[in-house]
Amino acid sequence: MQENVIRIPGESIERIILLIRGQKIIIDADLATLYDVPTKVLHQAVKRNAKRFPADFMFQLTSQEKNELVTICDRFQNLKHSSVLPRAFTEQGVAMLSTVLS
Repeated sequence: MQENVIRIPGESIERIILLIRGQKIIIDADLATLYDVPTKVLHQAVKRNAKRFPADFMFQLTSQEKNELVTICDRFQNLKHSSVLPRAFTEQGVAMLSTVLS
C-alpha cells in the first residue's frame, strides 16, 4: 500500500525557521500553510490535545515578540492587528502536530 507523500524542498522549510528565546521554531501560521489547513483548525487540534504539547514543544509568543516578528518579517503583516498571539512550535512540537493533524 503506497501513501501519498508530498515532498517539500529543504530550502522552503529553512526560510520559515526562526530563532526565538534561543530556540529554533516555526510559527503556527507557517505550519498551517505547510499542512494546508486554516490556522484556526491547527489551534483547535492543539487545544484538543493540550497534554501532548508541553512547554518544550510549543509556547505562545508575548505581545512584544509578536510586534518584533511583524516588524522584522513582511509575511507576518496580517498579525499586526490580530488580538491572538501566535504559537511557536519547536522541532518536537512540529512532529507532534503532524501526528495530531493526521
